[in-house]
Amino acid sequence: MKLKNTLGLGLLGTLLFVNIALAQENDSVPTREMDRINWMDFKASVPSKVNTVLLPTGTLEPHGVANNGADNTAPTAIAKTIARRTNAMIAPTLPYGITGSMEAYPGAFQISEAAYRPFIKQILEGLVKNGFRNIIILNGHGGGQTAVLQSVAAEVATERRVRTLVVNWWSFASDETKEVFGEDGGHAGWNETAFIQAIDKTLVHPEKYTGPEMTTPYPPAGTYSAVPFPSSIGLYQKGQGFPKFDQAKADLYFKKVTDKIAALINNTVKKWDLAGL
Repeated sequence: MKLKNTLGLGLLGTLLFVNIALAQENDSVPTREMDRINWMDFKASVPSKVNTVLLPTGTLEPHGVANNGADNTAPTAIAKTIARRTNAMIAPTLPYGITGSMEAYPGAFQISEAAYRPFIKQILEGLVKNGFRNIIILNGHGGGQTAVLQSVAAEVATERRVRTLVVNWWSFASDETKEVFGEDGGHAGWNETAFIQAIDKTLVHPEKYTGPEMTTPYPPAGTYSAVPFPSSIGLYQKGQGFPKFDQAKADLYFKKVTDKIAALINNTVKKWDLAGL
């Protein structure tokens, strides 16, 4: 049985490799990644063939038993998964952000809003200068960073006459979280840990999970706040979202989330075009 399963996984890996190779061969551009394409191929591709760009944003902070860079790992994987479906290029991931109450944990970084806001604006303006009409920010980190990204993206859209979309993947996929796992999730909870597990299971360490004592439910608005946040796993709902490390559900969740985000981007661009914006 073990040999049979091994052969099956080997065949699956071979088929995936072949499919990726065929997809690249049939693609209209040599590569979808901006830091891998040369300037001549970029000039030939943008904007004549591709006028949409995906910008993954995140930060470095603790994520329970997953990697500190989970907020970068997730949007980067989303971008690579949906780039061809949305006919988009992928900008390099912005890996530092406004971390907030998790900043005190080892390995975390905190960028102030005063530094982050003008920096992200110049990145967006650079993408406009390079010919992109649709700028899609795939955000992997919430808190104050979301508000800044939305504000700056709106400014650039108005000032530069382009179209912008900011997506917080975990919030947008809240229905898929409940559908797949039967309950709500959390920061480094079942849903986010599963998403990372589907991308690269070596980044998740179930043996380090000691149970509910590693978690704290997020307090209802206006009740209390604690800095640093007392746990590296924060639950959206009390008693829900504890990591369970189910690989099949993790893989299903990743597919559902990436499908939903690709559909959102394609539908939004289509409506922008129909409206003549």
